[in-house]
Amino acid sequence: MAYVFLVVGFILLINGADFFVDGSSSVAKRLKVPSLIIGMTIVAMGTSLPECSVSISASLSNSNALAISNAVGSNIFNLLVVCGFCALFCPLTVDKKTLKREFPFSVFVAVVLLILGSIEMVLGHLDGVMLLIIFVGFLYWMVVSAKKARTEEADSEDEYEIMPIWKCIIYIVGGMIAIALGGDLVVDSATVIAKNFGLSENLIGLTIVAFGTSLPELVTSVVAARKKEVDMALGNVIGSNIFNILFVLGVAATISPMTFIMENVKDIIVLVVMSVLVLIFAWSKQKIVRSEGIVMLLMYAVYMVYICKR
Repeated sequence: MAYVFLVVGFILLINGADFFVDGSSSVAKRLKVPSLIIGMTIVAMGTSLPECSVSISASLSNSNALAISNAVGSNIFNLLVVCGFCALFCPLTVDKKTLKREFPFSVFVAVVLLILGSIEMVLGHLDGVMLLIIFVGFLYWMVVSAKKARTEEADSEDEYEIMPIWKCIIYIVGGMIAIALGGDLVVDSATVIAKNFGLSENLIGLTIVAFGTSLPELVTSVVAARKKEVDMALGNVIGSNIFNILFVLGVAATISPMTFIMENVKDIIVLVVMSVLVLIFAWSKQKIVRSEGIVMLLMYAVYMVYICKR
């Protein structure tokens, strides 16, 4: 029965995120906000709501290992698999401003998480509040950037279908409800499966749960890449990774302090190293090409073998 609930939970998460993104993006488009900004804020938050729901639910039920591994595992998946898979369809051109600001910032927040978690091997209430304060600063930065960009985008035509306000509200509220229910089902069923197979919550969080909660990012970014909306695709990944660490783990730690294990530290180090490597890929040609995408997918496969054998 746990497997049925796991599948149902993932279905609710994915469809709920899809509805939320459509409704929120339509509202953002009415305000004529650029694709990169939408990708890093509205879409990133929408596609990261499954991770948020799962990690917060795990924190409330004292499944802290699942909360941490879900967020970190999702970030590694987003970085290597989502970006790598998108690069197979279309070279991911990266704007110079993104290379100098948002991308390095995503690496910075991963380093901050590593430092906070390694000090006393626990992410406490104060650490959670600190992450949330940084997140508020990030949102302010995005709002300022959006205001500056609005004048440049004001006269541009956009083919994106804009829904009526009433439909946007239904999509947003309905999506959030589905995500909340799906998050509870995934946490409960994944924990039961882990115990039945004698697997650790950390491993389940890094694999099954991380993959399931990252499916909205994968679908959204691949669709964006195929439509040549590379700004939306890359912005979604970078924004989601920042959101997962600052908001998701920030809220979870504020609710309930999360104990770190050595495996968490190692996984965050992997995230930092892989982030720097992908940044180098993007910086070298100002885009991520197909061959680099293949390398990223292979690196993720090696990482999967590593965490399953350790």
